[in-house]
Amino acid sequence: MSDIHFGQEKDGGLVFTNDDAKKRLLDDAAGEVAKLGTSASGVIVTGDIAYSAKYEEYVKAGEWLDRLAERVGCSRLDIQMVPGNHDIDRAAITPVVKFHLDSIREHGDKVLDMLLDDEGQREALYERFAAYRDFSSGYGCDLDVGGVYSADVAVTIAPGRTVRFVRLNSALICSRKDDKGTLILGARQRVFDAIDGEEMVVLVHHPLNWLQDSNEAARYFKSRARVIISGHEHFPSLDIQPVEERCDLLMLAAGATAPDDVDEKYTYKYNILRFDWDEAADALAVTINPRTWNPEMKRFERDATFLEGRSERNVLGSPYFRRGAPPVAPMQSRIDGPALMQPVANPVTGSKEADLSMSDDVRLIRLRFFRDLTEEYRRRILVELEAIPADLTDRLDHTIEQRFFTKLVAQGRLDKLSAAIEAAILEKKQGNSE
Repeated sequence: MSDIHFGQEKDGGLVFTNDDAKKRLLDDAAGEVAKLGTSASGVIVTGDIAYSAKYEEYVKAGEWLDRLAERVGCSRLDIQMVPGNHDIDRAAITPVVKFHLDSIREHGDKVLDMLLDDEGQREALYERFAAYRDFSSGYGCDLDVGGVYSADVAVTIAPGRTVRFVRLNSALICSRKDDKGTLILGARQRVFDAIDGEEMVVLVHHPLNWLQDSNEAARYFKSRARVIISGHEHFPSLDIQPVEERCDLLMLAAGATAPDDVDEKYTYKYNILRFDWDEAADALAVTINPRTWNPEMKRFERDATFLEGRSERNVLGSPYFRRGAPPVAPMQSRIDGPALMQPVANPVTGSKEADLSMSDDVRLIRLRFFRDLTEEYRRRILVELEAIPADLTDRLDHTIEQRFFTKLVAQGRLDKLSAAIEAAILEKKQGNSE
């Protein structure tokens, strides 16, 4: 799904209308997944989770995503996301930041790389993502402040056959108003490694035609990706491109889960995707169940016009599967039950290496710490646990907070950290109810 836009409503009536559609989505998703006789492996959101990138909007988004994960049978730790243009805080665009963003638009990679290589300039550039960074890092979907892609989650769909998800930040230079063709991924995101036995699924908010480096990005994607899932334009589309012999690229625009305006063209939409291994072709197969809002019955149903006569199941020419070692036992090669999302090391940055040994209990505490607490509460906990001195006046940026969190876990202080988090959450709830 994409473009959930929590906080977009300007009047109370629209709040009720959108909330009802989101409740019906929970019911519909639970019913459709149950028909498959299994549970979901995870949830994907390709940007615009919030509308103004405010903490309160992400609180509501987190509560709803928790309910969605529960209804479809996956862990709330298995939610993947990328940022969209509504996940930047426009109030954080100072004159200096605007100057840098305009310079990147004009000069491209040269200026972008210069700013990313300077720690101070880099943090200023990412300050627009402050609330999103807290929210997404709780799920382990950290923004790489070096401007590098993230490819640290994978699902094994058969022995020796893995789908790796590549998360990109197409909102990197988004400003107050962005024109089509002016955004940029940068070389550090465009260039990602392919691995034998793995096929790549790229998650990105903006379709390629919104990027000024779209031609160069498309060349890498055609060479190394098998699926691209995007959002932003609020209307779904499907395009399967034959790249070369026995090599295809599927491009899916997800549509908007909660568009700005609901009319005859734009309405509430989401998709149920199934990734599996086609044994005969040694290929990735993607089955799409497109869901759309029925305005007459006020519920979701199959989007009969979306596939335009195409089959739900699309077998994609997958050269990187074929380059991998053959499965040891072909007749028993399918994975029983839902495939599990697993943290893996990013082949370029090595990110997620700490997650490889992180238990679900620790990951859940990380989610509660970064997603459910404001910066004020997190700082207070770090002081209480003597991770930082009480008289420290410097602001802790997100990267430093993560280091202190990791240090407390490494010191075996998980129980105290968990208790402090729960106490802070309780205090916050009591304060909100007064």
